[in-house]
Amino acid sequence: MDNFTLQFPCFHSYFYAMVIKKIIALVTACTLTSSLMAQSDFNTAYFKIHIDGKGWITSMKNTTVKPNREFSPSDNPSPLLSLYSTQQKAYYQPIKATYNKGSKTLLLSYANGSVARVSILPQEKYFKLTLQSLAPRNGIDAIEWGAYHTNITNLLGEIIGVSRDTSSAVNYAIGMLALNDNTLGGTAATIADAAPFQYIIHSPDAKRFPLPDSLHEGQVFSLGGDGVSDVAFYAHKEPYYRIMYGNAASVDAKGRISIAYQSRDRSFEREVNYSLIPHMAANIPNHIQVQPLPGVDYIGSSIALWGSPDSTALLDVVQQIVKAERLPYPTINGRWVKDPAAYVPDAITSGHLYDSIISYTSRLGFKTISLYDQGFLRPDRGNNGYIDGKNFEKHPIHLTAGNVSHKTFSEMAAKHGITIGRTTITNSLAPGTLDASPVPSDSLCYQQRRLLMADLSPSDTIIVVDDPKYLEEIASWEGHCANLNMIKIGKELIHYLGVSDKAPYRLLNVKRGYWNTQAASHKVRDTVYKLQVTVNYGYDGIIPNMQLQDEIAAHYADVCALNGLGYYDFDGQEFLFNNGHGYYSTKRFFRGMFERAAKLGLPSIRFTGATLSEGSWHYQSIWNVGGGKNLYDADTREWGSTTSQGKDLRDVTYANFFPVGMGGNFPIKAHSTVAQYEHIQAISVGVGTTYSLYLNQKDVESCPQKDAIFKTIRTWEDARAANAFPRWVKTELADPSKSFHLEAINANSWNLYQSNRDGSGRQLLARLLRARGY
Repeated sequence: MDNFTLQFPCFHSYFYAMVIKKIIALVTACTLTSSLMAQSDFNTAYFKIHIDGKGWITSMKNTTVKPNREFSPSDNPSPLLSLYSTQQKAYYQPIKATYNKGSKTLLLSYANGSVARVSILPQEKYFKLTLQSLAPRNGIDAIEWGAYHTNITNLLGEIIGVSRDTSSAVNYAIGMLALNDNTLGGTAATIADAAPFQYIIHSPDAKRFPLPDSLHEGQVFSLGGDGVSDVAFYAHKEPYYRIMYGNAASVDAKGRISIAYQSRDRSFEREVNYSLIPHMAANIPNHIQVQPLPGVDYIGSSIALWGSPDSTALLDVVQQIVKAERLPYPTINGRWVKDPAAYVPDAITSGHLYDSIISYTSRLGFKTISLYDQGFLRPDRGNNGYIDGKNFEKHPIHLTAGNVSHKTFSEMAAKHGITIGRTTITNSLAPGTLDASPVPSDSLCYQQRRLLMADLSPSDTIIVVDDPKYLEEIASWEGHCANLNMIKIGKELIHYLGVSDKAPYRLLNVKRGYWNTQAASHKVRDTVYKLQVTVNYGYDGIIPNMQLQDEIAAHYADVCALNGLGYYDFDGQEFLFNNGHGYYSTKRFFRGMFERAAKLGLPSIRFTGATLSEGSWHYQSIWNVGGGKNLYDADTREWGSTTSQGKDLRDVTYANFFPVGMGGNFPIKAHSTVAQYEHIQAISVGVGTTYSLYLNQKDVESCPQKDAIFKTIRTWEDARAANAFPRWVKTELADPSKSFHLEAINANSWNLYQSNRDGSGRQLLARLLRARGY
């Protein structure tokens, strides 16, 4: 008994300890279950998403309505993060997800063995998603956020990645923004990180614009023309032909919109075969060995994912993301350039006479003069930023009282709060400039790198290379202009056309000492660089490598500081894609220019350009490309009466929360009338457009109604800057069949009248008031 008695307490203690361990284990399991969850819900003020145990978004809801509206298609969930192998041309989607509530991170497992760690930080109006790590990489050289599939079928914003339903019944948008430079709008499979320029079929409203039986949603078509004339590209006025300037948004066979962003490991050299316009013989793809950029990687890739009522998304959500995440925030008149109240037109000059141009611009209420009739300003670091000489000795600005330099004219304009600007050929290094010739830089972008297989004297024209592969291609990704097909050996540029098809492989039709470079001796096994170039037609130039492009970006800021410029028209802006880094190259270029300008104490540089991309969206103020009847015909009241350019560019910009451009347009001439400019301004305010108003001093002075026209435009611009037009009024103004007259009552209120086309028969439509805060 004693033994039994002595043993019993020991047994009891053991049993008690085991029970305690099981309770602790159970509590621990419960705790882990709450912190390491397989499925998770995340909320912002307007948006709720559900991520399942595999790492897929299976629900995206608008929480501002009851019941919550679902935007995730039941038959098409969305991978939170996809992996991509360029070598295998294969995607990997997550197969398992575990969320740690404490660290706010999600572990995603993939079939290739990789595990990604993603932080998910819900903010008030967006989710901040960041890739913290991926290990092992197992051949993964790019990642893709999404694609995130929606059941929205209205407007796709292919540049910034947004899916929009603008109807009053739904009024909701879902979108993304990149939070670092190496995260780009588009898919990981995008060649050279810039989407092809093409049409797709998409009806923004299937009831109003039904597709013919011969077409289907998502179908791809080439642009119009021969691939050379950019005006001819715009060849479809039908509303369901949607021109594409990116692929951050796309549509499926049902017209449903998906959005995606990607990021790439740029630390190693890769080869791409790319064309900006791949469907045309004049723009067939070329091969290029893309420059490695050590340290530029997809780890740290970050996006903001948001959902919001569409009618307030731009200023309530997108603007908050931009400011909170310290993204580029250029302003004009103290307002963010994406704020519709800041969609101010600019003046553009013609006629080479400038006596009254500043006065005209001031009376109109505009803030910028584009000196377009001064021609191209080429990037030439050889002038150290001085357009008119170090002592401003050149005087190209013609005034009756005496010609002046850019610097002097800019000072005259600045007294009226106006900046001046020039049109430039972005990064195209022209013959005769410091980095191109007669002594070319060693920092030029090349398509292919080969070795010289025999010594060359200065007079030799037999150039033998080790490998003929791709050397038969005529350089560039646009136009393939034969006169720009050249190689660089040492400090010599050499033109050639073709390569022999049998060993020894020699270049054909050789011209030594091209572009006034010095023909020189070269040794066997010297490096032969086949250069990447632009196009001819007056744009002739060589593309810089990334480091030299950084220097050119800084040079543009210096030009502004030294000469008083505050505006650029970057013609050939698409040349920023030519180094193979696409939208990343564009972001890096404009960041460099803006950061240098900020160090010099300059305000935001206002700029337009030949294109608009995810790389330039944050920095670019306007997109006034082309002009005249190709953009908006004020006489016929059509978005492009000669081509579809006006309709096409309107659809792109409007869908991407960007000011619609009406180009260089609407010159004031002898027979111009006030009624014409009432209509132009009504459309500009209603749709949300800017334009560049042509001012030729002789033409303006020939117009009897010039003063009344100035006053009319200024009245509309004052009201626009006051944000005095409510949404329902803008809808009325955007109808080109209607005519209006705006009359100022005082500085804070206006009467808006509907009228006949000639301005008669006015009837009061609305009393407009300055909005609070404006």
